[in-house]
Amino acid sequence: MAHPTYPLRTPRLLLRPVTLDDLDDVHAWQARPDVVRWMLGAAPRTRQESRVSVVAMAGEDALRAEGDCLTLAVVAGDVVIGAVELVWRSRADRTGELGYVFHPDHGCRGLATEAAGALLDWGFGAFGLHRVVVRCHADNEASARLAARLGMRREARHVRSYRFRGGWADQLVFAILAEEWRSRPG
Repeated sequence: MAHPTYPLRTPRLLLRPVTLDDLDDVHAWQARPDVVRWMLGAAPRTRQESRVSVVAMAGEDALRAEGDCLTLAVVAGDVVIGAVELVWRSRADRTGELGYVFHPDHGCRGLATEAAGALLDWGFGAFGLHRVVVRCHADNEASARLAARLGMRREARHVRSYRFRGGWADQLVFAILAEEWRSRPG
């Protein structure tokens, strides 16, 4: 079993496992159409649907086996402003997939970059990943910009590669290797 030593701290944030006490903050973004619009199969959630989501995220506190997801609440002050996750895609290839979601009221200050970077530090460092990818809908400009700010290169645009809201959608794939992460400027 692998997980960070909790909490992970950055200059402005604290990252820790999600708890049931986070329900109000999580529901605040999960109820917003502008947040869930890019999530596969997601619609704005009711409070009860957010409760189910929080219970599921609370169980994602460690990487025990290939395919597991580690989800961490991103806390600024005393508010959960978002979540970052790392999915363990392959033990043999030492690969993972990064995901993130943030409340828009906390945007444009570099907090998402700071939080995702902290999880990448752990993934490439203590967990020993070789490669991490980010996948997003081709029209999700905010997600693509965050991947680029993290130093990830855009490797692919998969044209009409998956079903999304009743139609076909393009998907962008970004990636970074451990040595690239460690040698990035700044």
